[in-house]
Amino acid sequence: MNIGIIGTGNIASYLLEQINHKQLANGRVTAIFGRNQEVGQRLSEDFEADFYTDLKSFLNLPLDIVVEAATVEAAGIYVKDVVASKKDLVVSSIGVFKNIAFLEELTALAESKGTRIFLPSGAIGGLDILQSAKAAGGLDRVQITTRKSPASLGIEADEARVIFDGSAFEAVGKFPKNINVALVLAIAGIGVEKTKVRIIVDPDIEQNSHTIEAEGEFGRMQLQVENNPMPSNPKTSLLAALSILSVLQNKDRALRIGN
Repeated sequence: MNIGIIGTGNIASYLLEQINHKQLANGRVTAIFGRNQEVGQRLSEDFEADFYTDLKSFLNLPLDIVVEAATVEAAGIYVKDVVASKKDLVVSSIGVFKNIAFLEELTALAESKGTRIFLPSGAIGGLDILQSAKAAGGLDRVQITTRKSPASLGIEADEARVIFDGSAFEAVGKFPKNINVALVLAIAGIGVEKTKVRIIVDPDIEQNSHTIEAEGEFGRMQLQVENNPMPSNPKTSLLAALSILSVLQNKDRALRIGN
């Protein structure tokens, strides 16, 4: 499996290390696309993957799957071209789908091109339960409470306080770099308008946490995840990077666990 990565940041570096050096996926990252030529060239040399600044040249390569590991803004520019070039796509910047119409458009394009789009679970769990619970329309309520350090949110705070309480749609608009989990939860469940989000800044915590609650005909779920940050970036949970690696590991396996 030939893997391409869009982005030259922390997640891209992590994936290159795990895949090309540690061989933890059935394939190899053969190409990197980005705008930061200095970092891109360094990654190219360190991990023996070609670096491109021209998207057309990058997408003309025989890549089986492309991982978007950049920003919401970059994802909005590039992901449609990836699917149009008949490549499978992994999207890490889930915030790009705040406009659900764009997700629907991209999904229809993928169906017409015979490709697949993967949305990793990121820093949370429980998505399989939500998908099962809504299979027959019986999922009634979904809420996520996220507790993060001031450093993770890029703000200052002397005590714990609620800084947001509203819908997933509003949350992604106000915290696009921090709340991808709310959007993927909404996509898996009852939608961005009905999914409730509460964000708490807490200077006393060492780990970011997400508490997911759901109710419906299936019963009731409460799941809490406490995340360690990536050593190189306190704003990104290690589990977010691991979830992308897991997608690549399981993409073509005969045995699938969960829905």
